Amino acid sequence: MLGYIERISGPLVVAKDLSESKMFDVVKVGSKELIGEVIQIRNDQVMVQVYEDTNGLKPGEPVETTGQPLSVELAPGLLGNIFDGLERPLGEIRKKTGSFISAGVNVQPIDKKKKWKFVATAKKGTRVSEGTIIGYVDETPLIKHYIMIPKGISGKLESIKQGSFTVEEGIAKVMQNGKLHEICMLQRRPVRVAGGYEKRFGADELLITGVRSIDSFFPIAKGGSSGIPGPFGSGKTVTLHSIAKYANSNVVIYVGCGERGNEMSEVLDEFPHLEDPNSGRPLMERTVLIANTSNMPVAAREASIYTGITLAEYFRDMGYSVAVMADSTSRWAEAMREMSARLEEMPGEEGYPAYLQKRLADFYERNGRFIALSGKEGSITTIGAVSPPGGDISEPVSQGTLRIVKVYWALDAALASSRHFPSINWLNSYSLYKDALAPWYAKNTDSGFQTRVEEALKLLQREAELKDIVQLVGPDALPDSERVILEVGKMLREDFLMQNAYDPADAYSTLKKQAMMLSIIMRYSSMAQDAIARGADIEKLKSMQVRTGISRMRYVPNEKFEEENSRIMKMLEKEFSELAANEEE
Repeated sequence: MLGYIERISGPLVVAKDLSESKMFDVVKVGSKELIGEVIQIRNDQVMVQVYEDTNGLKPGEPVETTGQPLSVELAPGLLGNIFDGLERPLGEIRKKTGSFISAGVNVQPIDKKKKWKFVATAKKGTRVSEGTIIGYVDETPLIKHYIMIPKGISGKLESIKQGSFTVEEGIAKVMQNGKLHEICMLQRRPVRVAGGYEKRFGADELLITGVRSIDSFFPIAKGGSSGIPGPFGSGKTVTLHSIAKYANSNVVIYVGCGERGNEMSEVLDEFPHLEDPNSGRPLMERTVLIANTSNMPVAAREASIYTGITLAEYFRDMGYSVAVMADSTSRWAEAMREMSARLEEMPGEEGYPAYLQKRLADFYERNGRFIALSGKEGSITTIGAVSPPGGDISEPVSQGTLRIVKVYWALDAALASSRHFPSINWLNSYSLYKDALAPWYAKNTDSGFQTRVEEALKLLQREAELKDIVQLVGPDALPDSERVILEVGKMLREDFLMQNAYDPADAYSTLKKQAMMLSIIMRYSSMAQDAIARGADIEKLKSMQVRTGISRMRYVPNEKFEEENSRIMKMLEKEFSELAANEEE
């Protein structure tokens, strides 16, 4: 159905004569057929959010509704690709338009000409329904791309074949209520509707990130959600990059939503050259990047978040563990605020729309551990960066996020300025998954690991209190037992919590290495307090040679750390034994 443009306000177009259009229908706007979405209907006026630059549009140009909601195409060819917020491959756009995206450029998300080798696993005559796996394609050496029955189709599998096919060629036929449906490898899903599943589980398995302050102190479970608020320059993006590289998930969906172009270009340059730490293969073989930078059309930011989570649900349905990085949800919320203002809606706190909290919840609630409709178990772990203005987390996006997520990694500008990275403040951060993960830690680490973690956190809390006192009276006024706490606190901060994301040995720590590092530091703490109780000199404790070994242990490669742990522990025991012997003499 054709209508026409009545009014234009930035990315908002008011159209008339589109009486048959529905909320969230995709429309084509103007002679260039810009992509837009119906976001409000008032009598005979239809408000369209345009996802492209509206420069050059003028009243009277045609508007045509497609009758379909905003959807993504799902098929082999997703992995290793770089899309914009509307799932248009940036590589193909560059071939067409050069360095800048031209308005109205029409590029297919999936290569419709490439042939994929399909291996059938279902047999003719079996009953199938939505989500049933009928075969697979070896999309990359790391990921089998399972082909599933699309939504709305169930019945008897009348035929199935295998061989090399394009994504649009028929590979099977299903009889449903006397009608034959042809199945191909391509399906489409609306991005604003959460995918179905059979069963949802609690989060009771750790997502190992290799970041010590996260895995040991403030863990996130597979299928969990986390917010990572922090001011400009506090290291949000680098932390997300590190998690994306090293987390023990099968598939990574990285959404750059409204971030600066130079930061996103670093991601696009860096990721294709990264190796998967487990297989040695290129990391892009299990990664999808979605780039919607701050100089791209503002309205497309909102779509990019939903595109990312829908792709994640698709891989979850195949039985994979998916990690979604959203950087940053603040820019997403700002796009909503701008569109809400253009719609003349009643503003909420700080001008954000009243439905901000619901939109945030809708996004984060699509994570979890599930039995998918395919019968396979999969999970989506969502980590959203938040960029509060001036680092003030009392603003609505930060507060809305913290009310929904169960892990809060509080990035601290003071730590970042002192070159302490990751700048996760151990006094303000928290994880609500600790109790649920206790059985997992008991099974996969030594029995005393969680006890040492709690002791270390208490010690850091006490160190912060003592540092306030030291600023008033100086360290010499403290008893030696409390001066030991200051020393051990410094070791925890500088030798355990600090981590160099660019050092090959320190960027990723296995959980085993983390447990041994913490064990060494807490063993030193215990032995030092015992020595002080016997009357030892605090200065001798501070000048022990083992302190050098402890300060350098984070740079020891994971595979060599068990040997280093044994060496440091022997040195620790020897030096404290010698100290005790000298005291007796």
